[in-house]
Amino acid sequence: MRVLGIDPGTAACGYGIVHESDGRLREVEHGCWRTPAGERPELRLKTIFDGVSGLIALHVPDAVALEESFVGLDARTALSVGQARGAVLVAAAAAGIGCTEYAPARVKQAVCGYGRADKEQVERMVRAILSMSDAPTSNHAADALAVAICHAGAPPLLRLAG
Repeated sequence: MRVLGIDPGTAACGYGIVHESDGRLREVEHGCWRTPAGERPELRLKTIFDGVSGLIALHVPDAVALEESFVGLDARTALSVGQARGAVLVAAAAAGIGCTEYAPARVKQAVCGYGRADKEQVERMVRAILSMSDAPTSNHAADALAVAICHAGAPPLLRLAG
């Protein structure tokens, strides 16, 4: 199984692809798309859409997994993240690939064994699980890889239920 994990955001949108085979997970690719704050919103979303579409075309994942948005006190940030999620969902739908969303605490529980793990713990565990020689290139990429790990390691019925 090959999973494209996404940590959605307009300013920074992390991605990570993992491949599961014979019970082992390995990192295929990871990174982060960054868009400047002064750029028009539709162009920022197009960057994300094009990036996701390109990864899907290149790696042909079996699934796309996204981290659910955390809605804090800033409604503008929540709206921006929601728009980025929409760009990802449309890119996956256009390719005919299903999407599953996971709450941040669920991802942390799956990767670290603790739903309130901090970013450094998540990064260390992602690196260990995927036997990566170097740390992921950003926190956003590490979070995206964690989402992909969460989905790849989920029992089949849980994956179907989303």
